Amino acid sequence: MSTDEIKDLLKDADSRMRGAIQSLTDDLSGIRTGRASPALVEKLHVEYYGTPTHLMQLATISVPEPRSLMIKPFDAGSIKDIEKAIRTSNLGLNPNSDGKVIHLNLPPLDEERRRDLVKQMHHRLEEARVAVRNIRRDLHNDIRDYEKEKLITEDDLKRGEEDLQKLTDKFIEEIGRHGYNKELEIMEV
Repeated sequence: MSTDEIKDLLKDADSRMRGAIQSLTDDLSGIRTGRASPALVEKLHVEYYGTPTHLMQLATISVPEPRSLMIKPFDAGSIKDIEKAIRTSNLGLNPNSDGKVIHLNLPPLDEERRRDLVKQMHHRLEEARVAVRNIRRDLHNDIRDYEKEKLITEDDLKRGEEDLQKLTDKFIEEIGRHGYNKELEIMEV
């Protein structure tokens, strides 16, 4: 065992931390802002013939205007199911249908709703930070085990710990940037 194994561990940590960031990015795209975005509804679960299915698999979602979405189902028979899923979601949107397409008008967010969304976003940010720290902890334990088993030297251990901490700090900072940008988006009137 040499520092190559530590490099492999760090690559694994990098990959897993990127996964945590990707998951956070997906979560944040589903948080409503003042502007319409297909990401707001595309992951909604719709009961389609008894199977929960993502809306994006059942319809095309477009943004005809800055504050509205248009959902055109591939199967016109699924319109009622899609409307029900939108009504029961926590988005606070009311679907309007003409039998072929569903229109969603996004009313402007009031100050209280914006603050609630920011709280929700901060909760998701903290979950991402915890995920990154858990990855660090797991890999830190692996590096220590290597040192206990005399597979690496004490110097390799110290260097590995420092590199792992730098990697962790980089991803924690990236989470902060995502949060800052999303908060600006939410609070924009």
